[in-house]
Amino acid sequence: MILYNGLTLAYIGDGYYEMWIRQYCLSKGYTLVNDLHNLAVSYTNAKAQAYVATLLNNEFYTDEEIKIFKRGRNQTATHKPKNSDVTTYNKSTGFEAVIGYLYLEKNFERLNEILDFTVKTIEKNPVEIKNQIPNSEIDFSKTE
Repeated sequence: MILYNGLTLAYIGDGYYEMWIRQYCLSKGYTLVNDLHNLAVSYTNAKAQAYVATLLNNEFYTDEEIKIFKRGRNQTATHKPKNSDVTTYNKSTGFEAVIGYLYLEKNFERLNEILDFTVKTIEKNPVEIKNQIPNSEIDFSKTE
């Protein structure tokens, strides 16, 4: 695979994740566009993604996924986030970079494993996600 930068991987990951979540919302029986949109946003907003990224720790991410996460998280964006603080935005960008990487690698088995974990986690923890402490750190001491 070509070595894409973190923001490019996040761009692809964002698109794939958004479509995957929309299909998931449809599978839950939602049909009204406003309901679909509101439900999808609860899964795709930066706080939800950052919360899940915090839980996808060394026990879940592979060494390669940790490197990709860091590449996305540490990449400097050209704009400021609209609806979150910079730390939350960076974590969500790292999460999206891993999704984009797995998509481009065509590793759909691993991608679905992470996305299934993601939706289950978000559904179980809506209050924690809404009230999360933005500075909660991810322990990636397993690799540099």
